[in-house]
Amino acid sequence: MKDINLFQLGYGLETGAHEEDTTGTCPETTARDVFDESRDDHFIRRDGAVFAGTHLIIEVVNGVGLDDESRIQQAFRDCVDTCGATLLHIHTHKFSPQGVSGVAVLAESHISVHTWPEIGYGAFDVFMCGDAKPWLAVDVLAKAFATGDVRVRELKRGEGVVAEAGIAA
Repeated sequence: MKDINLFQLGYGLETGAHEEDTTGTCPETTARDVFDESRDDHFIRRDGAVFAGTHLIIEVVNGVGLDDESRIQQAFRDCVDTCGATLLHIHTHKFSPQGVSGVAVLAESHISVHTWPEIGYGAFDVFMCGDAKPWLAVDVLAKAFATGDVRVRELKRGEGVVAEAGIAA
């Protein structure tokens, strides 16, 4: 029965996902210096700050094609390629009478969307860590949905939290 539950959660599929490793050294007992740029942890280090990732809240306004699942999936793929991210999985759902919700799961985090095509509106989240460049997704989405009205807010996920987590500076 355990294997069935793991399968339902997606563990053990051909995606590279694995059950959490609970053996070995506990990270809380290991000295960690997140300001050390040689670390392979995928934190972002910018302007003296260390944070988990850049999360863009992107609003596509007066867009076209926001009811087209294939178009949204291609926009996800184009964002992934342009931003230098790694695609693991895409899942979308078409609603009736209109609208699409979807997520692209990335090694660097995710891209998600909920659309209201009846008013030309798409609410996208682009959250990426490491060397990926999420800001490049803005132009990709503007082009994919044929609009010049794309509004963006940036969150630095984990800003302050990473340094407060007992990590040596």
